[in-house]
Amino acid sequence: MKKTAIILGSDSDMAIAEKSMSVFKKLGISYEAHIISAHRTPERAREFAINARKNNFGVIIAIAGKAAHLAGVLASYTRLPVIGVPVKSDDLGGLDALLSIVQMPSGVPVSCVAIDGGANAAWLAARILAVSDDELAEKLEHEAELMTENVNHKDESLQEKLNREQ
Repeated sequence: MKKTAIILGSDSDMAIAEKSMSVFKKLGISYEAHIISAHRTPERAREFAINARKNNFGVIIAIAGKAAHLAGVLASYTRLPVIGVPVKSDDLGGLDALLSIVQMPSGVPVSCVAIDGGANAAWLAARILAVSDDELAEKLEHEAELMTENVNHKDESLQEKLNREQ
């Protein structure tokens, strides 16, 4: 199975990256995490993206706030799927990062999850990898079944509570 790269624009993005890591650990997906700044270490970002496929990565998650050019810079140097995770900031609440990620020019696509959506970035990366990995696809089906059971259990509990109150 291909591994996934989690690229943080700053160490302040670690809490969001940990959400991704948690999902990957649960699913048994190999990953690497690196701090690479699109603005402060642009050559390193370029080199990482150019060599990502050769280094057995299948998907790249780019986590960044404010200007959030990281995902776009990486996507400009690789044809691998890049998932951008905008990070909430005190200034604009993450809207600046969200818009930086979703407004990519035609031909340089970057998918984007919710602000601080590190977990969903990992779930999306897993779905991308599962296209060519039946074992991972089965794990995702199992997790979906568990989520369904969890929601059904919560609804049953709610119905019991409501019936007691009536």
